[in-house]
Amino acid sequence: MDLVIRNARVIDGSGAASYRADVALRDGRIQEIRREGDGPRPSDRRTLDADGLALAPGFIDMHAHSDLALLRDPDHSAKAAQGVTLEVLGQDGLSYAPVDDQTLAKVRQAITGWNGDGSDIDFDWRTVGEYLDRLDRGFDGQGIAVNAAYLIPQGTVRMHAMGWEDRDPTGSELDRMRRLVADGLRQGAVGMSSGLTYTPGMYAKDGELTELCRVVASFNGYYCPHHRSYGSGALQAYQEMVDLTREAGCALHLAHATMNFGVNKGKAPDLLALLDRALDQGADITLDTYPYTPGCTTLVAMLPSWAGEGGPQAVLARLADDAAAERIRHELEDIGSDGCHGVPIEWDTIEISGVSDPGLASCVGKTIAESARMRGEAPWTTARRLLVNDRLGSTILQHVGHEENVRLIMKHRAHTAGSDGILQGYKPHPRAYGTFPQYLGMYVRELGELSLEECVAHMTSRPAARLRLPDRGLVSEGYRADLVLFDPETVAAGSSFEAPRTLPHGIPHVLIDGRFVIRDGKRTQVLAGKSVRRTP
Repeated sequence: MDLVIRNARVIDGSGAASYRADVALRDGRIQEIRREGDGPRPSDRRTLDADGLALAPGFIDMHAHSDLALLRDPDHSAKAAQGVTLEVLGQDGLSYAPVDDQTLAKVRQAITGWNGDGSDIDFDWRTVGEYLDRLDRGFDGQGIAVNAAYLIPQGTVRMHAMGWEDRDPTGSELDRMRRLVADGLRQGAVGMSSGLTYTPGMYAKDGELTELCRVVASFNGYYCPHHRSYGSGALQAYQEMVDLTREAGCALHLAHATMNFGVNKGKAPDLLALLDRALDQGADITLDTYPYTPGCTTLVAMLPSWAGEGGPQAVLARLADDAAAERIRHELEDIGSDGCHGVPIEWDTIEISGVSDPGLASCVGKTIAESARMRGEAPWTTARRLLVNDRLGSTILQHVGHEENVRLIMKHRAHTAGSDGILQGYKPHPRAYGTFPQYLGMYVRELGELSLEECVAHMTSRPAARLRLPDRGLVSEGYRADLVLFDPETVAAGSSFEAPRTLPHGIPHVLIDGRFVIRDGKRTQVLAGKSVRRTP
């Protein structure tokens, strides 16, 4: 054996009761599990005494924004230290493959707030397969910090095929989108994502999305939409995705499936009833959430969809025009823009969490309303100035969630965990560094909302099943040795809204392919991560 982990409390990821055992690893896989009292113990010169620790499969982050972070940061402790051994990238319909040169330039500017402008990255890929190959090479051919799967971003595909226009595609444009999606799936993507409150993906009507989902279904992938509203039209937006994927015969995974804003306080039962009806009728549905109430996105995402037509430069031109800017303000404040989920914006809930221009750092940690009061001006004037001066690169925390909704949704039978972690900015959302220990510490140990075994299943076997990974997500003989050891009595998120980059407590060891990426609470130099490609 390469390593024997002794005296562990095995929480195998299935949801079944834990048990004590020795677990032997060889060649990156779990070779033997010997339960306490079941005969001779496996032996090797390398052992790890795990007495007092739980041994679980590595956690799978179903909603990650590490598309460039994995290529710029070999350490990547933000995720590795949480016990995350696999991230799903390409979220919310916007990422960096498949692209041509023009599309890449626009995408880089559009999601600077998520991933930085990429000026430190050699974009030596254009296709999905080339991007996955780039992840495999990682740093000096050694790999990346954790494993990564990829969703084809529908907004990027639309941009590639027909530009940044708010119109229906022609027949040839739709055919091109179908080909781009099919090519990406052949090259290893696990499904397709959408950002239906982000331009240009939000310009797609249901018929267009259904046609693309048919392609996804033909490859046994899944559709992961950030749907059209988490606010005033939330339930209708969820139902739209259920109906659309039923028509296409496609599996559905609902991204950050929350019920936000005042209009949805206490309405989680309505969402779960909707999902239960669909599941009972045979639909293939899962969802992910993070265990916090605020959301996180870019400030420009709040603008109405018409303001985004033509891409980032067109947005900036409209903001510079007083008449267009007033129309934007009216829709934001008086009507409720589709970018803000149909709810009139409340500037005291919009906290700036990051800026691209260091000269604007004084705005970080303040709401738009606070900054406006300090300047003696209207909130929209402050927001408009920030959008222009930061070239649309500002990120925000949006304080519009409800704790009772968060707790109820996390207990649902279709639930998995996803951080939605944006790693950019001076004051990122603490979910980027704390989602998984927050579940284990706060919602299992302190609040008792989930049992430890059930919670681990949400983070491991359930997402592995959605990704159709035959040898991940369980502590089982023959499975990959992607493992995490944590102390159930002390595990907790170190990150907070005041100190969001603080690493967690109580997770001393993390292994990928049987190699320590975290040992005794410290990041090793091991780069064991690779791309995880769709299983045919």
